[in-house]
Amino acid sequence: MVHPIEKKSYQILDQLVDLSNFSPLQKAVIARVIHASADLDYASEMILSDLSVQNGIRAIQNNSAIITDVEMVKAGISTTEAKCFLSKVKACPPNTTRSALGIKLAAQEFPNGALVVIGNAPTAVFEVIELIEKGLFNPSLVIGMPVGFVGAAESKQALRQLDIASITNTSSKGGSAVAAAATNAIIRLAQEEVSVDI
Repeated sequence: MVHPIEKKSYQILDQLVDLSNFSPLQKAVIARVIHASADLDYASEMILSDLSVQNGIRAIQNNSAIITDVEMVKAGISTTEAKCFLSKVKACPPNTTRSALGIKLAAQEFPNGALVVIGNAPTAVFEVIELIEKGLFNPSLVIGMPVGFVGAAESKQALRQLDIASITNTSSKGGSAVAAAATNAIIRLAQEEVSVDI
């Protein structure tokens, strides 16, 4: 059941931005991100494919793990199945971050098939990339939308260069709300039993 406020918001969004050049799957994710942020720039800077969204839908339908970089992203995802490993990080050397170490712990527990959602820490994206390149992590989809002036845009660009399904944006914009919104769009599509046949 769609709340009347949400319905009205999407009606306004349709008047403000033209998403007709995107496929239905892509549009569902981009519209949800814009809805969560009220930022129309995401219409021109989101990078995603039908295959990436389909991978996410399949992961949800298969009850794969959802791994987040921070608790705020986890809190914004509309399922209790999301996991954040920050609380398991007991010590953090100066050359890394707790979020990156949390991702490393998550990859050890869920090395294959996880849906990874990063909305805060560029270092967590770089950690995902390193683990994938070492053959230690094989997520089904990485939603990489960290925010910040240090490393955010660069981490997304590096992620897009990997041969792995991803959803990113091109600028330093991002954050917990938009990363969770992209995930929630995929969860909703999965609940609608959208076909993932390729």
